[in-house]
Amino acid sequence: MKPRPAAVAGHTCLLIGLLDIATAVFPHVRVTRIERIAPYVPGLADDIARAAALASGLLLVLLARGLRRRKRRAWEAAVVLLAGSAVIQGLRHHAFVAAAVSALLCAGLVVFRGEFHARSDPRGRIRALSNLLVLGTLSFGIGLLIVGVRAGDEAGGRISFGDRVQQVAYGLVGAGGPLTYASDGVGDAVHLSLLALGLVTGATTTYLVLRPVRLVPADGSARLRALLDREGRRDSLGYFALRGDKSVLFSPTGKAAIGYRVVSGVALAGGDPIGDPEAWPGAIKEFLDRCERHAWTPAVMGCSELGGQVWIREGGLRALELGDEAIVDCAAFTLSGRAMRNVRQMVHRIERAGYSCRTRRVRDLDDTEKQQLREAAAAWRGSATERGFSMALGRFGDPADGDCVVVTAHQKDATGHEQVRALLHFVPWGGDGLSLDLMRRDRTAEPGLNELLIVAALRDAPALGVSRVSLNFAVFRAALARGERLGAGPVLRVWRSLLVFVSRWFQIESLYRFNAKFQPEWQPRFVVYPTARDLPRIGWACLQAEAFVVLPRPAERLRQWTRSRRPFNRPPAAGNAHRSAALTPPTGGGR
Repeated sequence: MKPRPAAVAGHTCLLIGLLDIATAVFPHVRVTRIERIAPYVPGLADDIARAAALASGLLLVLLARGLRRRKRRAWEAAVVLLAGSAVIQGLRHHAFVAAAVSALLCAGLVVFRGEFHARSDPRGRIRALSNLLVLGTLSFGIGLLIVGVRAGDEAGGRISFGDRVQQVAYGLVGAGGPLTYASDGVGDAVHLSLLALGLVTGATTTYLVLRPVRLVPADGSARLRALLDREGRRDSLGYFALRGDKSVLFSPTGKAAIGYRVVSGVALAGGDPIGDPEAWPGAIKEFLDRCERHAWTPAVMGCSELGGQVWIREGGLRALELGDEAIVDCAAFTLSGRAMRNVRQMVHRIERAGYSCRTRRVRDLDDTEKQQLREAAAAWRGSATERGFSMALGRFGDPADGDCVVVTAHQKDATGHEQVRALLHFVPWGGDGLSLDLMRRDRTAEPGLNELLIVAALRDAPALGVSRVSLNFAVFRAALARGERLGAGPVLRVWRSLLVFVSRWFQIESLYRFNAKFQPEWQPRFVVYPTARDLPRIGWACLQAEAFVVLPRPAERLRQWTRSRRPFNRPPAAGNAHRSAALTPPTGGGR
């Protein structure tokens, strides 16, 4: 639960900022409610310049979210802004009430200063100063160019450089300068252009000051791998904590760890904590304490029932069933029987078409074949966005992942040369299990190739010492299964109908049907969250983490492109065809 003082301060700051902006943008529009509260709201009680009102309103709006999230820097800026507003209004006539309100709000923030303890990015101040200098200089130069061109056309006479500088300086903060224009349209265009440049500079600088902490993933792979060697068999998602974009937090004893990633202020943990369950509470406490320090919203994607119980008990969180994981017992798997008739016929048809499969450990592949498989997987993915977070490794062929298993499907061409047409990639699940990471196939290949690969993997698993294989994750599988049964209630039937409708775009139902072909054991998975009002924000963060929603981030794309040039760290081999991509078609290039 967010502290009430922080929420009240944030909403109040937002309201004041919006009212300041409204009176600055529409100075001649008088709204009854605004007129009534104007004497009591900072920035509206006097004939304050439009530029000051606009700047103050914009800053307050930007600070509002930071105050709600208990950001220390947002508190510092709000205190300074309100204190300055109180002093300025106190010097004016008939503005004592507004000055008192400003002082009261500032005093309230000071009294509750202990609530505003969340850290911001320590690099934010340097980046904000750099942004202010660089973007401010660029905006000023563009402003001089705009004023110079327009002044020559409209102002008439010789315009001194000093007047142009003064016009730009005033215009960047929304005030009028010494120059006048013969045409009101040109004057408005110049004014709005300069104001837009100033707002962009101020907004981006404020954002950089208040931006959340961006953690660099810790290099704890050796320590985490040792923990996985001892306790990795507990959770099929444990190995995915080794993703390059995840940070790892260990318990005080070092016997448990949590892999997580921060997206849009939400700290997303994937699966259960890794390690001894008796040490899970220590890791969970460390995780929640870190979330509290940085004002992150904690959330867990895809934890087991046991993990959910521990999260609820230790963190006071809530759980919601997200779906089911399909797990196949390799020893009990067979193609015999009526239930497997469809899969059996499809596999035999593909084999008669000349396809064969090979199952190997990644360490048994040479560098040339690894590179060929990377390139083939990238080509089969096409232009689709790389996806994956909680159930995808995000790389292929790294020497440290030698225990991973790859299953490839080959077909001979007319010259007798074998060509790879599809592949599966599994990560270790303890010493006796595999967890599906990547599923890709050539879209020109015959349907049913994915079924052939899975059957080949299950057949060859005992020779690799594997007794269980975790396949795809089916979102809301229970609702789909129960909703089609005889006697299902109206609410369940409506919920199932909605899921079937959404499956037209996200393939929820088709993935469930595909998993069910192999007669798996279904293990429920849950999402853990603080409160119901946090669910929309967590859902938005999950969509970004899984890359179903991709926001434009040129700097991050440049870093990813740079990393992709390095050997054994290229991402194209893992993407939209991953376990958590339960929203991709199982018969296409991914899951």
